[in-house]
Formats: sequence, structure tokens, C-alpha cells
Amino acid sequence: MRKYDREFKEEVVKLSDEVGLKQAAAQLGIAYYTLSEWRQKRKAYGDYAFVGSGIRRDAPLNENERRLMKENAELRKANEILKDALGFFAKDRRK
Repeated sequence: MRKYDREFKEEVVKLSDEVGLKQAAAQLGIAYYTLSEWRQKRKAYGDYAFVGSGIRRDAPLNENERRLMKENAELRKANEILKDALGFFAKDRRK
């Protein structure tokens, strides 16, 4: 199994956008399914598609994003509590 570096994969995917998947694979001697997989990864992960081992695909979060994620989690918990309370009080009204 051959290993390709990140720059090579990025250039090959760009070429496949220009000339087509099948033609790019044939020109470079890369298996069609391999190039297709690279394109899918680029579509799913963008700039983090072709990372090396030990590197996470998700982008590092800045302080504001961390704060918003924490606030979002707290609001979700509060929402669940309110849903449970609504169910409890609605059950009481039916009687």
C-alpha cells in the first residue's frame, strides 16, 4: 500500500475537479476508488481532510467558541429540566 503526502492528495483532488475523477485517476495511476475517497474526505472535512497520524480532524476552538459550546450545553440541560417539569405539572392538571 502506497502512502501519499498531504500536498500530493490536495493537488490530485484539485486536478480531479478540473479534468474529472476518472481521467485524473487514469493519468496519475491512482485507483479510482482511492481518489473518490479523497474527494469525499475533502468534502466532509475541508482543510482538515488530509491530516497526519495523531492529529485531530476538528479545528482548534478559540475562547469564544469554547464559551458558546459550554453555554449551549448548559441551556440544553435547562431545557431538559423544563420539559420534565412541564410533564410533571401537565400530569397533575389531568386529574
